[in-house]
Amino acid sequence: MKSLSNIAAGTMNWGEWGRKLSPDGMAHLIETYLENGIDTFDHADIYGGYTTEADFGKALEIAGVGRDSVKLVSKCGIGHVSGDRGYKIKHYNYSGDYILWSVERSLKNLRTHYLDLLLLHRPSPLMDPHEIAQAVEKLKHEGKILDFGVSNFSPIQTDLIRKCTPVSHNQISFSITHPEAMTDGTIDHMRLHDIRPMAWSPLGTVFKTSDAQSQRLAELLGTLSVKYGATPSRILIAWIMMHPARIIPVLGTADFERIKDLAQSGELRLELEDWFALWEQSRGSKIP
Repeated sequence: MKSLSNIAAGTMNWGEWGRKLSPDGMAHLIETYLENGIDTFDHADIYGGYTTEADFGKALEIAGVGRDSVKLVSKCGIGHVSGDRGYKIKHYNYSGDYILWSVERSLKNLRTHYLDLLLLHRPSPLMDPHEIAQAVEKLKHEGKILDFGVSNFSPIQTDLIRKCTPVSHNQISFSITHPEAMTDGTIDHMRLHDIRPMAWSPLGTVFKTSDAQSQRLAELLGTLSVKYGATPSRILIAWIMMHPARIIPVLGTADFERIKDLAQSGELRLELEDWFALWEQSRGSKIP
C-alpha cells in the first residue's frame, strides 16, 4: 500500500450533511486539496445518508483525476436510519456478507476498483473477528482493498480484531480538547503494534464552544499566533503532527483558504515548552 498523505481530507460534511456541494463543487475541492499536497480522502458509506460517496465519484470524473493520484479511505458497519435502506433503528453489522456487500457499494459509488484503506466504523459487541478476517482477506485477495483498519476502537477491541487479521490504522477522536488517547494507552498501543493513528475532528471544540477550556486555549493561541506568524488552527494541527505516532489529522474544512493554510501545518515546529503549554491549558492544571 502507498502511504496515506500526512494530512487527510474528510468528506463527511461535503454533501447532504453539511455544505451540500454539487459534484462540480466537490471536483473543485478535490483539486484544491491535491494542489496543496493532500491526496487522501476519507469517506464512510453512511455520509450524507449514503449519498456522498456517489457524488464524490462523479466529482473525481469531472476533475479528471487519475485513480493513482488519490488515496481513498472508506468505512463500513453502521446501519444508519435514512434513505432507501429501510432500517428502523441505528445498529452495527459486521457479518462477512455485509462487509463484502458494503465494500462493493462503496466501490460502485466512488467509481473505483479498489479502496486504499477500509475501516470498520465503530466497534460492535456482536462482531466476530474470525468472520471479519475472512471477509477482509477475500477483499484483499481480490484487490478490492489494499489495507485494513478500524475506527473508534479501544486497544482491547483492536486486539480482538488483530488476533485474526492485521490492523494498519485506527481513526479516533484526538485533538487539543480531547487528548485522552495520548494518556490512556490508546496511542501507545498503536505505536507498539505499528498501527498509524488518524484523528477525526482534529481542531476539537476550541472554536465551537466558549467554555473555560476553550477560553484558556484561545488566549494562549492568540499569543502563539503572533509568535509563529501562523493561524491558531494551523498551530493546533501542528500540535497533533508533532506527536511521534505520526498521527494523520482528518480535516473537515471545505474552505479553500483554510485548506491552503492547514496544509502547511507539518512545516510548523512548535518549541517544546509551547507544545506543553497548550496541553497544560487544555488540562486547566499543571502537567503532572
